[in-house]
Amino acid sequence: MYSITRNVFFIPSYAIGAKEMEKIDKLFNIFKKSGVFDLIDDVYSKEYHKGGRPLIDRHKLIVLIAYAYAFRHTSLRDMETFCKFDLRAINIMDGAIPSHTSIGKFYNEFIVPNRDSLFSKITDAIRDECNIDFNTAFLDGSKFEADANKYKFVWKPTKYHQKLSDKIRIILSKYELSRNVPETGIIPATTIADKITKFNNLISNIDISDKSNKEIFKDYEFLKSALIKSLEYEEKEKICGPDRNSYYKTDHDATAMCLKRDYYSGLGTNTHAAYNTQIIVCKGLIATYYVSQSRSDLKDLIPALDKFYESYSIYPKYLCADSGYGSLNNYRYLHDHNIGNYVKYFSWEGNISGRNPSQYVLINETAIRCLNGNIGHIVKLDNRHPKKSNSTFFRIDGCNSCDFKDYCKRWMNKKEENFKIFEVVIELQKYINQSEENLLSPKGIELRVNRSIQVEGTFGMIKQDMPFDRFTRTSLDKVSTEFMMQNQKINFGLHLMIYNQKQRKNQVLKDYRIK
Repeated sequence: MYSITRNVFFIPSYAIGAKEMEKIDKLFNIFKKSGVFDLIDDVYSKEYHKGGRPLIDRHKLIVLIAYAYAFRHTSLRDMETFCKFDLRAINIMDGAIPSHTSIGKFYNEFIVPNRDSLFSKITDAIRDECNIDFNTAFLDGSKFEADANKYKFVWKPTKYHQKLSDKIRIILSKYELSRNVPETGIIPATTIADKITKFNNLISNIDISDKSNKEIFKDYEFLKSALIKSLEYEEKEKICGPDRNSYYKTDHDATAMCLKRDYYSGLGTNTHAAYNTQIIVCKGLIATYYVSQSRSDLKDLIPALDKFYESYSIYPKYLCADSGYGSLNNYRYLHDHNIGNYVKYFSWEGNISGRNPSQYVLINETAIRCLNGNIGHIVKLDNRHPKKSNSTFFRIDGCNSCDFKDYCKRWMNKKEENFKIFEVVIELQKYINQSEENLLSPKGIELRVNRSIQVEGTFGMIKQDMPFDRFTRTSLDKVSTEFMMQNQKINFGLHLMIYNQKQRKNQVLKDYRIK
């Protein structure tokens, strides 16, 4: 007796609920108003159907993918199953069941390359419908673990490459082959290969059996092995790029980072493959997202705001962020683009709380005031070079009679001196004074309280409510797309909440008028 296994088809026997149907309709309306459907038509306008099975409706497919993300069906197989057995998905696709191959092809061909345009179009449509202004923005970042083998990572071999080049330089100088070889730094592999060719011509007439020539052939073999090693080092340095010092073999775009859970134990030893993410939130709506390979937030403020401008052709009037973004370049960027500076500086917490107050305050470009009220002026020191660019030396006298001398001189070698030298970047201190004045104003206090609700609360929703704490895809492009879809889920939820509030308010007004 033979048995045949057939696919089981789920045929819904009842209609979807009115509330769920209303959500689906709102989702379709947002995609239509935002111009996403028009973008799909433009991308696939030159497509020619060669016959066979009818093509999947891509308008419905992108709505399906967004809806699947909302219910944590993020993998392609989960989305395919979602289409088969979930009434909402069946309703969206009108009974059509796309395979995971079709979903993946559309995801990689359309969503990944157009993710920024999709996000800005949909967010702009939600912003217009919900009357949300983008004047005040809140910025924060967080790290998420990558889908890579944490044990298969590679450090950037710059130090080893430099040592190898120094050894090669010594051997080449021994045989007078140092012409066109850089005196310092790393020797390119192409130069090493050229010198090996000349070395080969040099030893072609030398007797190998002669014991006195063994050192020459030993050096020749070393150069050949060094060439192979140099090519390996150059490939690793190329993958790392100029701005990072590590990568993972199973995901070249992932960087070795310490996550927040590593801050309490094993900091510096527990590294994970991870990406750094940034979001800019305006009145609960995620206006911009940015995914980078940076190990800190310091260099991500400018790219995030550039992306904000590219999406909406405006800059926010005010930006509130924590001390992780308090650098001279970031403050200068805010000033150049007329953005209100509500970004904390590095020593904000210790200075405001009094646990670790700043040792001086900039009065003007020629004077500073210390904790004791003494005034310091600019001095020139011939025997000391500044550690920072564009910095100036200030000297304050009368330190031995100061009540704060133990605090101010705790890191000084010569504590008996009656003066102290401060190295000050005047431009940075001006921005710090401006930031402190803004943050301590009534508006600044309001923004600081609101930031913990807006942007930190949004990350809390992403990590705890969804929950989402690890990427499931590899490469920077696909990880950015995955993070975009997670953020879009938050925005859809906010939009539906505001929409429902308006509906309830209109119903209350309608009932009141009837009475």
